Amino acid sequence: MPELPEVETVRRGLAQAMTGATFTAVEQRRAGLRFPFPERFAERLQGRRVEAVGRRAKYLVIPLDDGSVLAAHLGMTGSFRVLAPGSDGGAGEPAAEATPGSFYYGRGKATGPGGTSPHDHLRFAFDTGATITYNDPRRFGFMVLVEPGGFDAHPLFRDIGVEPLDEGFDARVLARLMAGRAAPLKAALLDQKLIAGLGNIYVCEALHRAGLSPERAASTLAKPDGTPTAGAKRLASAIRTVLEAAVEAGGSTLKDFRHADGELGTFQHTFRAYDREGHPCPDPKCRGVIGRIVQGGRSTFFCAGCQR
Repeated sequence: MPELPEVETVRRGLAQAMTGATFTAVEQRRAGLRFPFPERFAERLQGRRVEAVGRRAKYLVIPLDDGSVLAAHLGMTGSFRVLAPGSDGGAGEPAAEATPGSFYYGRGKATGPGGTSPHDHLRFAFDTGATITYNDPRRFGFMVLVEPGGFDAHPLFRDIGVEPLDEGFDARVLARLMAGRAAPLKAALLDQKLIAGLGNIYVCEALHRAGLSPERAASTLAKPDGTPTAGAKRLASAIRTVLEAAVEAGGSTLKDFRHADGELGTFQHTFRAYDREGHPCPDPKCRGVIGRIVQGGRSTFFCAGCQR
């Protein structure tokens, strides 16, 4: 499932095409995805201007000119295909979409009339001439329309934790969040009520860079007086470094993820721990080997030699 860097990459691609544009038509090709589309979905969007394209945790958040908010979750296989004004979208996909990646497994090609796919479920047209198509083979994504003034209290967003890429996120914040928690550190980092948008891939990568075991108690990041330990300082820095590097690389292409212009992310080529079971630890000072355990039903990759 796309994590924060993948969603942020999609956000940046959509922002260029959507910000300031007005919906002129919304073609809804099915009643819903994971959940039914909101009542009168197409009608409520038509004529609305996009104020911005933002992100909250793993959600795309699109404020509209009437105060309502269009929010979208990509699920496991959701993506947006953007055609700029004047593009005809001819048969087949742009060459960039066919670029292979080590972790990429192809999905259905856009082989229908005008370059459509049977998995194209929504098509948005804008007054700029741009069109954006939402494609989702497994239909685990979903979209909601939040009423004006209702975003902060909405069930999807009211309990989401701090954003790890915000300027205010640092070791002190991390120590405060982890203080007193007996849960394993990795489980606490994945708790969306504490930190927004972190997922399995980037937690494994950040913990390796910080030299911290995923099995240690989360509370060990805070001293008795609540101030951050040296490990908390390393981890807060590693989280930001990993996320920023992943965003710069366009995310990680694992199975179906691709961003808004059809390109594949490349961060998977720099993984140090995730999915590298049996490989030597990349830390030049360590002679350990990356191992794998299961925590909370998910694979955790780490080096027992240098992660303590």
